[in-house]
Amino acid sequence: MRLKEFLINYGEKVPNYDVTVINEREAKAAAGILFMLGMIVIFVGIGFGHIIVARVYLAFLFIDFTIRMITPKYSPSLLLGKFIVRDQRPEYVGGLQKRFAWTLGWLISIPMMNWFVLHWDITFYKVLICILCLSLMYLEAVFSICIGCKIYEILFRKKAQHCPAGVCEIKQREPIQTFNLLQKAIALLTFIALVFGIYAFLAKTESKTFFGEFLHEVVVTKNQLKKEEDDKFKKQMDNEFNDDDF
Repeated sequence: MRLKEFLINYGEKVPNYDVTVINEREAKAAAGILFMLGMIVIFVGIGFGHIIVARVYLAFLFIDFTIRMITPKYSPSLLLGKFIVRDQRPEYVGGLQKRFAWTLGWLISIPMMNWFVLHWDITFYKVLICILCLSLMYLEAVFSICIGCKIYEILFRKKAQHCPAGVCEIKQREPIQTFNLLQKAIALLTFIALVFGIYAFLAKTESKTFFGEFLHEVVVTKNQLKKEEDDKFKKQMDNEFNDDDF
């Protein structure tokens, strides 16, 4: 019976709610804290070669998600989030789908522990997994989008209850949530401009770090890479001949 209660009763019992719940404001604040720390790790740790900060952050991430799976009451990041939003009105969401989402985060953190904490073996695709993790945190913190909650519904074929931002209860959008034709055009053009701008930056600018080189190699074709290498070799040869005194 205790095991069943442990599996089902995840979160807090709140009057007028038929399931145990999590305060979404605390969860969003915690996700924002972890995302901010992760960005600092990328720019300071990976960008400048101080790998110790990456190792400490990823070890903390693993410990934090391990505690979250067991109980949200003692998760370090959730406690920090709880302190930050302590004066805000709680926004309750179903506990089970949040536990499932955080379990996915814990599963992602396991290989990262092996790759970057126990052994430092960095590759582009391993860094992509870290970026995926940060992206999920960003979606939760900024847009109240819980991808793990969506996966929970698909896998268990069970409607999630009390979803973030009330998406489970919304049946029809309010007028303020709809787009007219001009708004659709502006939004689409903005999205296209952002994608093209990111691509142009990664493809055309010279990389200053090994991480930048990873990203550059992903967005360009093999023929482009070969041409760049040939041009670089030709430039080096020209410089050597120009520096020759004979």
